[in-house]
Amino acid sequence: MDQFTYNDMTFAVAPSGQAWDIVRKLPNGGDAVVGTGLFPGVAANDAQVRALALVKAIYPVGVKIVGPDVAHATMIGDLKIVGPDVTHPNFIYWDKDSVSCPQ
Repeated sequence: MDQFTYNDMTFAVAPSGQAWDIVRKLPNGGDAVVGTGLFPGVAANDAQVRALALVKAIYPVGVKIVGPDVAHATMIGDLKIVGPDVTHPNFIYWDKDSVSCPQ
């Protein structure tokens, strides 16, 4: 079982018959299944590369920015309260492998 770390999360790639399984190692010691039966007939090195690419697509590194919803402001007397527009958030991606500060 090969392991790799991406965005401060640890993942493992394990053979499952002729295919591969990807699991995320949780901080409490448990596992969360990312995918099973993936990449049938692929060698171990290639499965590791494909697993990393899949994990990067599933767990992107970035920041979600939610702007104001000016179309649906709430009026309280003469005061206009503008809340966040949660139906149209923006997600800013970047090419780093982690959002945590370097140590």
